[in-house]
Amino acid sequence: MLARVFVIALNTYREAVRARILHGLFALALATTGYSLIVGAYTAKNQLRVVSDLGAAAISLYAIIVAVVLGATSLYRELELKTLFPILARPVSRSEYLTGKYLGTLLVLAVFVFANTGIGLLATAVISGRDWVLAVGLGLGSLGALAAVGYVKRPSVTYLPIAWSVFLGVAGALLASGAPDDRRVFLGLGILTMCEVSIITGLATLFSSFSSPFLTAVFTFALFIIGRSADTLARLPVRVFGPFLRDAGAGVSRVVPNLMLYVPPRPLLTGEAANVALWPYVGSAALHALGWAVVLLALASLIFRRRDFI
Repeated sequence: MLARVFVIALNTYREAVRARILHGLFALALATTGYSLIVGAYTAKNQLRVVSDLGAAAISLYAIIVAVVLGATSLYRELELKTLFPILARPVSRSEYLTGKYLGTLLVLAVFVFANTGIGLLATAVISGRDWVLAVGLGLGSLGALAAVGYVKRPSVTYLPIAWSVFLGVAGALLASGAPDDRRVFLGLGILTMCEVSIITGLATLFSSFSSPFLTAVFTFALFIIGRSADTLARLPVRVFGPFLRDAGAGVSRVVPNLMLYVPPRPLLTGEAANVALWPYVGSAALHALGWAVVLLALASLIFRRRDFI
């Protein structure tokens, strides 16, 4: 079972990593990092904070978009091209297939988040006083090495970004030691972003198991907005909205994933919040995301098993 899921996940990753929209969003994330450097240059003593806050927020936003787009189109593309039927004709259950698609999408998102986080950390390292030649050399040098190895070993070129993103993340974290608070912002929010997109991908997988790509994207974005507003819905003032809407908002906040857990305030990320430690908080948020991902994937598998493709 695990071998079949693993093969489907790698195939999903291989197909998704070639998508032009993914390349465009990655370029847009890089452009946002460059924009944060320009804005930070005009803020005297707050340049590091501007770069870390704006860069980390951009990674979170673009990762959400990637999760929705890939989750909404991946399964539909298989159905449209009819490549799904030969796969299911083999000893592969629909649950295994859907799980593989989900894990492959998460792998793409991990590469996206880790690479952009590493680039943001390298920018932070330069601002904090590291030799810019070293930081830029690591970034461009690793990219050149990626291109060279990909040219020599073309069959494995689509898997090289995995190692490249891990290298960028580790190198950036080591070089940004001169800015510990901003490094914690990038690393903490990067991990929390992966937790959040695991839920978003689960929602997209659930809706794509019975709906069209357009409706899947609409439903997923709608639940994303509601999830980001869960804390607000739980505390609607009764004087303004009345008891019915107050109770309805509180009820909705209990049945949707609370995505505000994955965008905590900066003091929590930097360790300045009283009585709240960052890494235990991240661990708790990860367990919350894991629970939702399992439930959503189980529901998607149940619906997909009953779907008639004729």
